[in-house]
Amino acid sequence: MPDTRWRPTPLIRATLVLHALALLAVLVEPGQWRWALGAVLANHALLTLLGLWPRSHWLGQNWTRLPAAATARNEIALTIDDGPDPVVTPQVLDMLDHYAIQATFFCVGEKAARYPDLCRDIVRRGHAVENHSQHHRHHFALLGRSGFTRELQAAQDTLTTITGQRPLFFRAPAGLRNPFLDPVLARLELRLASWSARGFDTRISDIERVKNKLSRGLHAGAILLVHDGNAAHTSDGVPVILAVLPAVVATAAAANLRFVTLRKALA
Repeated sequence: MPDTRWRPTPLIRATLVLHALALLAVLVEPGQWRWALGAVLANHALLTLLGLWPRSHWLGQNWTRLPAAATARNEIALTIDDGPDPVVTPQVLDMLDHYAIQATFFCVGEKAARYPDLCRDIVRRGHAVENHSQHHRHHFALLGRSGFTRELQAAQDTLTTITGQRPLFFRAPAGLRNPFLDPVLARLELRLASWSARGFDTRISDIERVKNKLSRGLHAGAILLVHDGNAAHTSDGVPVILAVLPAVVATAAAANLRFVTLRKALA
């Protein structure tokens, strides 16, 4: 497992220095409090905007593509979020078996506890189960360090107990976060993973649009994001993930790309 010790990014180090200087300025010259407060608020606004950018590296390490060695091997990763779902996930697993490809499932802890056999089946079929928080809370990005720790640790415990395999990766709900997340990830030895391309398949039911978002410019090292949980459905009632996967697999095959799990890409 690669070194996951917390190393503050240049922006986080600058933020700490800014706060210290602002405090010092107010202590030395209280009349400067407006300037100090303005600088701190501007800094917080920047951090908030970066937290709303899922593919940002400014707040900490973040897998937006596979490592160079995996890219050189023509590998890509299919990642599947928000499950397990008792209806959609078994169909996805059958489709993955049909195409003989491996995927990474970012599972929600409470859903995994509800459908443990389904999680075990994911691993039994050669895929990986990773951490997508315990409850997938809509206000996840507003949590502090203790809140992040509770959510991630609970999911780690749940998923490890069910599958016998400790998650190595974490994906934040909707990809949103704040600066308190990175030290928690380091303490739990988790790597943050976002994506290179996403299908927005929880809200877009137009198959062609989702296909294009996932397949356009597909390249070695790409990390693709689709959903088995909360999946949108076509006008015929078919989960979008099932409708688009064959085309994505065909595009990858034509480009001589091979699907691997994120943990396999570490090799």
